Amino acid sequence: MTTPTNPLTDGPRLPTDTTLLRFALAGSVDDGKSTLAGRLLYDSKCLLTDQLAAIGQPSGATGMDLALLTDGLRAEREQGITIDVAHRYFATPRRRFVMADTPGHVEYTRNTVTGASTADLMVILVDVRNGVVEQSRRHAAVAALMRIPHVVLAVNKMDLVDYGEPAFTAVAREFRALARGLGLPEPTAIPMSALRGDQVVTPSDRLAWYDGPTLLHHLESVPPTGEPAGAAARFPVQYVIRPRTAAHPDYRGFAGRIAAGTLRVGDRVTVLPSGSATTVTGIDALGVPVRQASSPQSVTLLLADSVDVARGDLIVAAGQAPPLTRTVEATVCHLHERPLRRGDRVLLKHTTRTVRALVADIPSRLGPSLLDEEPAPDRLAVNDIGRVVLSTAEPLALDAYRDSRRTGSFLLIDPGDGSTLAAGMAGPGPMSGTGAPSALTAPDDQEEEGQ
Repeated sequence: MTTPTNPLTDGPRLPTDTTLLRFALAGSVDDGKSTLAGRLLYDSKCLLTDQLAAIGQPSGATGMDLALLTDGLRAEREQGITIDVAHRYFATPRRRFVMADTPGHVEYTRNTVTGASTADLMVILVDVRNGVVEQSRRHAAVAALMRIPHVVLAVNKMDLVDYGEPAFTAVAREFRALARGLGLPEPTAIPMSALRGDQVVTPSDRLAWYDGPTLLHHLESVPPTGEPAGAAARFPVQYVIRPRTAAHPDYRGFAGRIAAGTLRVGDRVTVLPSGSATTVTGIDALGVPVRQASSPQSVTLLLADSVDVARGDLIVAAGQAPPLTRTVEATVCHLHERPLRRGDRVLLKHTTRTVRALVADIPSRLGPSLLDEEPAPDRLAVNDIGRVVLSTAEPLALDAYRDSRRTGSFLLIDPGDGSTLAAGMAGPGPMSGTGAPSALTAPDDQEEEGQ
């Protein structure tokens, strides 16, 4: 085997606009998920001095508790489990990363869904001795439900089977069969030992029979998952700017972040829900006029006509408007301890717009394995994923979630205390396999409207 290279120091450095990859780590209890997360941070030299002190000084290969780098809550440290999602940010010369270390216990499924909600890639970790267990299947089902475009099968603890190729091959074959049944993209299977650092950041001589990439190399080289080419422009209005100063007596701009597509000066657009048509006459980006802007840039639009536009309106490309509806069919993940029942009155927050809504029906929910549907439940409990039908007091312009992450997602909020009840993905079922919605992204926190 050739002499291992260090991907952190060898190779060309990219310009400062390196692509960002968001990925989630998922795995069953005691499969070594938090240790793998810690190994990535430790070997990529992305730790501060106090973080290094917290895990102890290295002693050979196993003299430090790498899991302490991501298990940050006191309860996690005391129980030796992951409860909440730990987001960690690190970078190599080739790419920047946001890593979500998600819980492995069934009772924290909602946290796993939250951590994976913005992921472009999911790493599903398995213990090579146990193979694909029920929780592995559950995490694969979540990835399929949310249409995560890249999946890595990390076959861990290879050191406990003497780095044997047959054990790895058997696990990889079983998981690939599961992935095909769920409609997942072809997974990349990587053998490794997170505790000893084999095949995580640098190649390992102990796995000389494996000729694929290390985990970090794969994360660095996987193609970014941008929106489809030619995606229709979507611009939720966040703020109306009217300075009314002597220098700008007639200025009226509409600020927000482009949720999808590209807007150009001269484009014909439609304002929803009113349906008013107008033309983009200017685009300001950080106070500088530009000719065009694309998702996910934050800009201010100037429009040709004095149309009525307010916070919560959606500006879309003319001729490419989503249908307005007051009946929303969606898949939701219930996040609150209080159950969601048929007949409940809620607030529905879609991008920058919040409307009153009624839970008209709960046709089905996924079973504990997330691989089968249970018809006609009377409610959705915490961690449940189910289908709902909502009736809204005002029309909404929703895309199907498979078409647009941001304009196909929404939150359900308790109107009494403002707590978040559920996160939803608009569009038809089924809730597993290739027909599943594409991702789950909570709308951004937005500023208050101004006139």
